[in-house]
Amino acid sequence: MKNLKVMLDAFEKHSGILRLAPVFVPRRFSSAGKRLRLHPDDYYPLGTVRGSIKERWFSSVIAAMNGPSAPPDEGMSYVDATGKKGDLCLFKDAVDELGEKIIGQELMDKFGTWPMYSKFFDFNAPLFHHLHLREEDAQKVGRKGKPEAYYYPPQLNNHPGEFPHTYYGFDPDVTKDEVKARLAMYEAGDNKITELSRAYRIELGTGWYTPPGVIHAPGSYLTYEPQWNSDVNSVYENIVSDEIYPYEFLVENCPDDKKRDLDYVIDLMDWEKNVDPHYRKNYFRPPIIASQDEYHIEKWVVYDTGYIAAKELTVFPGQTATIRDNAAYGCILTQGHGKFGTYNAETAVMLRYGGLSADEYFVSEASAQSGVVVVNHSLTEPLVMLKHFGPNAGDPGKQP
Repeated sequence: MKNLKVMLDAFEKHSGILRLAPVFVPRRFSSAGKRLRLHPDDYYPLGTVRGSIKERWFSSVIAAMNGPSAPPDEGMSYVDATGKKGDLCLFKDAVDELGEKIIGQELMDKFGTWPMYSKFFDFNAPLFHHLHLREEDAQKVGRKGKPEAYYYPPQLNNHPGEFPHTYYGFDPDVTKDEVKARLAMYEAGDNKITELSRAYRIELGTGWYTPPGVIHAPGSYLTYEPQWNSDVNSVYENIVSDEIYPYEFLVENCPDDKKRDLDYVIDLMDWEKNVDPHYRKNYFRPPIIASQDEYHIEKWVVYDTGYIAAKELTVFPGQTATIRDNAAYGCILTQGHGKFGTYNAETAVMLRYGGLSADEYFVSEASAQSGVVVVNHSLTEPLVMLKHFGPNAGDPGKQP
């Protein structure tokens, strides 16, 4: 609960908007895409044993599931109240202290905390074919289910990586027995499970929704990824880009007595969604315009999930816009500089690991509803930000 007084003062001074410090997360598998605007010397800040930095997390009240060598706050956001590192306050503590004053009564009553987070996911190689557990399966190992969504921001994708295509589910004619046969090969050789799947080439400026229980192998573009408060998965593919993944990756989130039960592992899938013959129709998410005028344009880029939502806001060069939303949200700038509420805001160009920035914020529900004034100080470039919401954003899809 360190520095709560400093955080509360900043919350009042800045009319219910908090600036957050950058949070970078290493992963011990795969290779970094190096599109996070991190200094080239800082991709192994914790040593090679922890792996390179491949993710930046936003508005997070949960820790990354990164093994015993990870510190207990890895992946958790901090409030930057003064621009001094010594004054940082854990964002989770801020939410616990402010409660409905920051996230609103509805989210506080339903979840007792901020229920989602987002990240930039930055891998140079495609990721393994895996799924995130549904709520009922996650509860068996003391965790939460994980729906997630993707959006591919052009501003952070100067190169496509090795394989800019994403696999989703399985071909509609594939059977569970065929999948089980591939899983039985997990420790014998390359199970080549994506031979049973289907891939879509990634289109920048669009996105997808991935429900829990749907297997997927994300492609190699940097991805903006709003998701539920969970970091739980089951990895079905054992060799990717010549990197071998141990059997534990398949069953680390299974009860101990089920770790050798392939029928149990297969039942982690939502089979009907995995073999949906209209998968693109149901889960592809092209942007939908939410509002626009001569000063700005705002688009829904994540919607119709029942859990999470996101918008992309663009304020045109030299313009000012007052932006109103239904609910609290976190946000990250991807281009430009100017003012965000009372803050001087600027997109990061080159960050140092452990340093501060002026590109990430969290907006309380009351401030979102009354409106945030966004000013673009650039003569030539748009000011662009991505905004991540929980389930009460009022997006154009179904609500829970």
